[in-house]
Amino acid sequence: MEGMAGAASYVQAVQALPLRLREEALSLPEGARARAEELRLRAGWPMTALIDEAERPLGGPPVEPGELERLVEIASGASLHTVLDQVRRGYLTMEGGHRIGLCGTAALQEGEIRSLRAISSANLRIARQVRGAAAPVLDGLCPGGRLTDTLILAPPGLGKTTLLRDLIRSVSEGEGCVPLRVALADERGEVAALYRGLPQLEVGRRTDVTEGCPKAQGLMLLLRAMNPQVLAVDEITAPEDGRALSEAAGCGVTLLATAHGEDRADLERRPLYRPLLEAGLFRFLVRIRRAGEGRAYTVEELR
Repeated sequence: MEGMAGAASYVQAVQALPLRLREEALSLPEGARARAEELRLRAGWPMTALIDEAERPLGGPPVEPGELERLVEIASGASLHTVLDQVRRGYLTMEGGHRIGLCGTAALQEGEIRSLRAISSANLRIARQVRGAAAPVLDGLCPGGRLTDTLILAPPGLGKTTLLRDLIRSVSEGEGCVPLRVALADERGEVAALYRGLPQLEVGRRTDVTEGCPKAQGLMLLLRAMNPQVLAVDEITAPEDGRALSEAAGCGVTLLATAHGEDRADLERRPLYRPLLEAGLFRFLVRIRRAGEGRAYTVEELR
């Protein structure tokens, strides 16, 4: 069933491609469609699919610059001005939560990117909801039935965002735990994937989302405006993110966040994360590692 859903998501995502490239993408067999994570389009080179962590050429002729321009036109519904803020940040979110990363020549105004022109490459990432991804760890993170402060840790590409999304959904819906109000600072739109104000990926009925602003600012906005019981953020990447989380913790909010890393020792060595551990911001650490063709989860108590 999961494979069928994955293949259906792939078919939905490739509708943004110009006709020639769409037909090329649909030449993949269903099993490969279900495992494909991205389609990479680079001007002057054939389109490739990222499958099982390897880029696989699809066999067609090189992508033309005009096809990249047409991709953006289709994905924006022929209304580029409505998505210009996203394009300035180098991506575009489509219906269904699929996301197109963009590269090209930046047009600057007063030192800030105003738009991208002469697009040179695009990365179409296929969005897939994995309901139940949090089931292996949910009980361990909810002593007494209520979620407590949790940090999810893994190297890139092992599903941190997928696990975070399903934890948010589970807590917001009260699946296997006490239902709580969740506020999500989704700077790059990768967790909820707002499209015309609606989350394209399930984050639950009690979840409020801010998208597009820096994480630290988004966290403070949500804390002041939405009276959350849980404050969630994907990828702590800057000192100001940590300071915002520390301030929120002082307000009695439960924290839920992700970070890149291997293990607790790795976090303790890194100046960005060490203060968060020393301050005891998180009670639990969830580590994700590869186990054969799947993922293994380990829950470790930090305080």
